[in-house]
Amino acid sequence: MLTLVSVRIQRPLLAPSRCCLRIRCNSSSASYPHQVLQTVDEECAGFLTWLKRKFGVEISSVLSVGKSSYGRSLFACKPIQAGDCVLKVPYSVQLAPDNLHPSISSLLGDEVSNVAKLALVILLHQSLGQASEWAPYISSLPRLTDMHSTIFWSDEELEMIKISSLYYETLKHKAQIEKDFSSIKHVLDQFPEYFEGVTLHKFKHAYNLVESRAWISTRGVSMIPFADFFNHDACSETDVLSDDFKQVSEVIADESYAPGDEVLIRYGKFSNARLLLDFGFVIPHNKYDQVKVEVNARQHDHLHALKLNLLHRHTTPSLKDVNDLSSQENGFMVMEVKSSSGKGRGIPQSLRALARVLSCTSPQELQELATEATQNDGRLARIPLKNRDREVEAHRLLHSRVSHMIQNYNAALESLTHYSSEKSTQRMQLARDLLTGEFRILGSASAWLKNYCQTLKQAGSV
Repeated sequence: MLTLVSVRIQRPLLAPSRCCLRIRCNSSSASYPHQVLQTVDEECAGFLTWLKRKFGVEISSVLSVGKSSYGRSLFACKPIQAGDCVLKVPYSVQLAPDNLHPSISSLLGDEVSNVAKLALVILLHQSLGQASEWAPYISSLPRLTDMHSTIFWSDEELEMIKISSLYYETLKHKAQIEKDFSSIKHVLDQFPEYFEGVTLHKFKHAYNLVESRAWISTRGVSMIPFADFFNHDACSETDVLSDDFKQVSEVIADESYAPGDEVLIRYGKFSNARLLLDFGFVIPHNKYDQVKVEVNARQHDHLHALKLNLLHRHTTPSLKDVNDLSSQENGFMVMEVKSSSGKGRGIPQSLRALARVLSCTSPQELQELATEATQNDGRLARIPLKNRDREVEAHRLLHSRVSHMIQNYNAALESLTHYSSEKSTQRMQLARDLLTGEFRILGSASAWLKNYCQTLKQAGSV
């Protein structure tokens, strides 16, 4: 038997219906009760009955579909103990790329992603309407108007988050979707009876339905009906598991629930930028939040070539591509530094190493760093510089960069109050919450760097 944790569709980000605010999460989950205002979801009241009748299996006997302040949710209808299996969905009850008819699949080349293929499956069944055997499930999926992934934001709305690297990641992802649409356009033209009227906009909708709801296991990308009604709790240890021997996906509760409690899972350890791009929501005080920090070499540094050469010769996975210091692709993901007097966890060692190299003022200092790296594990500038003043200078370089970013974020947050009232209030709030979280990360990094420099200066004056 092979049991493994399924994962959300993964794609490098800045370095996962799920609408805005359909979440219950905080760094302290104890402050958030499980029980929330629940009403019956009439639209999905017979969903489990349909699944059981169609496939002859019981998906869950302890969960019911309802609505809460977070939107569509799953609630315990019976007592649940930690360790209980709350849901089992056979592979046969899941939608995957192999659900495409062979006549369509045969026209798709290797360049077509599984996400695009599964989006085609959704578009096909949307076209069939009530004639589709999957109609109850397809009709339960979020409408385009309920989705707030940044790929649906207008250019004007994206301007609100231009200060964040999510802005550039969104543009890249929109370009990828357009590329995927081009790769399947000939199939749409070949089968007008199924795909007539499918535009890039409709394809983008189906594409994001897959990205926000599908899971990856050894079976591939698959939509798991009913399981995708779970909402997100970053503090939960509950995930979707796949058992290839039994050909089933299941969810095991990580804690106990009383009848009426909302049952939650964790989509992944995602930052708000990732959550907003893939799922269209953010969470307050997200402990997985992070900000991309870029540090560039001074334009007129007479040691510029020597520094780039040194970085190139001693590059590590953490310092990959730092020789191209002006590239938008190069940056270091900074997470929250819990304490200004702590060890700076959250500020990557590779970022501090880069600052040490860039602060060097003589070829001799660079050679000393190269020798030190060779004598140790090969990694460059990973320990404090012997010259305390130079170590302070390196971290002041980082502090200056972070301080500059803080000023820019502060201005961006201030500008949000001046946008026209025609802009979506909900998306404006999403933008504000995203930037506020990243602003908090930068503030914690600034406090730690300032304290580190002050401590070194005080030690040097003793």
